[in-house]
Amino acid sequence: MKTQFGRIAQMLQSVETGKTPLQQNLDKVGRVLAVAALVVVAAVVAVGVLRDQPLLEMFIFGIALAVAAVPEALPAVVTISLAIGVQRMVKRHALVRRLPAVETLGSTSVICSDKTGTLTKDEMTARKLYTPERTITISGSGYQPEGEFSLSGTIVEPSQGEMELLLAATLVSDAHVVRGDGQGAWHIKGDPTEGAMIVAAAKAGLQKDDLDLQFPRIGEIPFTSEAKRMTTLHSVGEEQVAYAKGAPETILDSCSRQLTSEGEIALADSDREAILEAVRRMASEALRVLGVASKADATLGDAERDMTFLGLVGMIDPPRPEAKAAVEECERAGIRVVMITGDHPLTAQAVARELGLLKTGHAVTGAELEDMSDEELERDVEKIEVYSRVSPAHKLRVVTALQQRGHIAAMTGDGVNDAPALKKADIGVAMGITGTDVSKEAAAMTLTDDNFASIVAAVEEGRGIFENIKKYLMYLLSANIGEIGLIAGATLAGLPLPLTAVQILYVNLATDGLPALALSVDPPEDDLMERAPRDARTGVFTRQVVILMVVGGLWSTAANLGLFTWALQSGRSVTQAMTMTFVSLVLIEFLKAFNFRSDRRSVLHRPFANKWLNLAIIWEMALLVFIVSFPPLQEPFGINPLSRTDWLIAMGPALTISPVLELAKWFLRGPRRPVDHSPRLPQN
Repeated sequence: MKTQFGRIAQMLQSVETGKTPLQQNLDKVGRVLAVAALVVVAAVVAVGVLRDQPLLEMFIFGIALAVAAVPEALPAVVTISLAIGVQRMVKRHALVRRLPAVETLGSTSVICSDKTGTLTKDEMTARKLYTPERTITISGSGYQPEGEFSLSGTIVEPSQGEMELLLAATLVSDAHVVRGDGQGAWHIKGDPTEGAMIVAAAKAGLQKDDLDLQFPRIGEIPFTSEAKRMTTLHSVGEEQVAYAKGAPETILDSCSRQLTSEGEIALADSDREAILEAVRRMASEALRVLGVASKADATLGDAERDMTFLGLVGMIDPPRPEAKAAVEECERAGIRVVMITGDHPLTAQAVARELGLLKTGHAVTGAELEDMSDEELERDVEKIEVYSRVSPAHKLRVVTALQQRGHIAAMTGDGVNDAPALKKADIGVAMGITGTDVSKEAAAMTLTDDNFASIVAAVEEGRGIFENIKKYLMYLLSANIGEIGLIAGATLAGLPLPLTAVQILYVNLATDGLPALALSVDPPEDDLMERAPRDARTGVFTRQVVILMVVGGLWSTAANLGLFTWALQSGRSVTQAMTMTFVSLVLIEFLKAFNFRSDRRSVLHRPFANKWLNLAIIWEMALLVFIVSFPPLQEPFGINPLSRTDWLIAMGPALTISPVLELAKWFLRGPRRPVDHSPRLPQN
């Protein structure tokens, strides 16, 4: 546990992963429903017994009512909804490892994203070479080793110092450039940054394979996020030479000399400032800058001290075209996007501005983050838009500060050291292409294309899944309120029981079955990504949901109880009245399914967009007609055949549910604030 891997393991063990918002909401729903069902059922059964109803009959009736009161299909519907969401996400390049994480995405309010490969293409191309004497430009694009070197527009040959710079950069790299199959396109095996330097060297006639044979590697100090550099030791003739590449500031700190046309000379303070100014200039052009150095007669023990500075390589990694659109979509959806990168501050800020991430200009470096206390970071974390030159440990502090502020945070990462932050985040997002196995294991989701736009697509799916679970709960609990209210109302009014136990169970089966499952795969509303993130603390039962659920349940109670009372007073038998009430109750539940496809929009907005719901209702309607009309089923269900007039009378109360719920939605929206059904245009 004293090793670096051990420290990471300790950090992983110390990070506790809590329940997702969905799990917390469903736990609460389960407890509330269990208590409510027991209380209501016990009360109804007790009243029935006091009214001299047979104990066994009331006991069976109580069991049926308890089954109707509890949405036992909830685990199945939630699991199916999440599983289908996972399937859709895979098609959008997001692989989810844990089902509950799918819904958490819908609550995401902040996305902390890496720059390289996620917001950018990760197709590095070396554009500039800086040596203490001049800066030259390299032409060409991609990984095809063809291009020219120029100075102020004039083609030039690389100098001896520039060749030494390219040789060192190639030897200290592990990537390889290979020609692909098919049309023979060139591509990289390994790190794209190293690939860019190898391609630049190939443009000058230096081939990686030849150099590796000529100057074999005999030792290595690997790159780490903390050290921000990599050093290799090579056999060059009779001596050992060390080559290093890394962050320019880190490389400069280990150098005491620089290579010029006159040979190696001392590195003065003014020279250091000139080099740093060149770094800032190149970084402001959105170039990723690496410093390169060497040391003769070196050993691994002293390789990173008293080195000779060779120069800088400036590489361009263009932003992904789809990333800018995805950032704009996040802005419309009320989601903050924060860039976290190990690159130079100016490079990070230049790319962030191009993507529309840096608006207020509030950016911090890893060094500044080190000087901030946890309290200061928590205070400022809402304003910081770009973090640069950070280590993976800083990511853990950032995500903790965001969570302390009440955010649901998504964090991207690919390295072993990123694992604690990925585990701590509400949604850890690992890179599928460049990510390590440790980061993928710690994360809840893996991007198969390392693309930021895939995170946004996953957020959209997560929002849709929660909305569907909310629709299901709203629909089913409203149905349960209507069923229990009908039984309780009839009992308190001294009327006969309006439904048999079998009828109650069938109503429960008809509503808990196919219509509920169909709502779990309802198509997302077209303005889903134009709403603010859902507050995870509010849960499923918002004021709007509760009002619609109660209004639907109470109106169902009143309409069916009124129908049952009228049928009895009209001289119809109890069985006839029960049959009409049974039909009316089932039809009301079917119409509610269409109304509860949205708690905001009218039922007339895309009324038949859910083909599965359409098929479910058609099937259930056919079953209802069959049960009422088929003689062998009438006695077990306690049903009398209905005339055409009775059917029409039973349909009357059922048809009132839609106008009532529409009126409730209109009231909740406010008459002066109609829902805009047209898509919102992106703002410039």
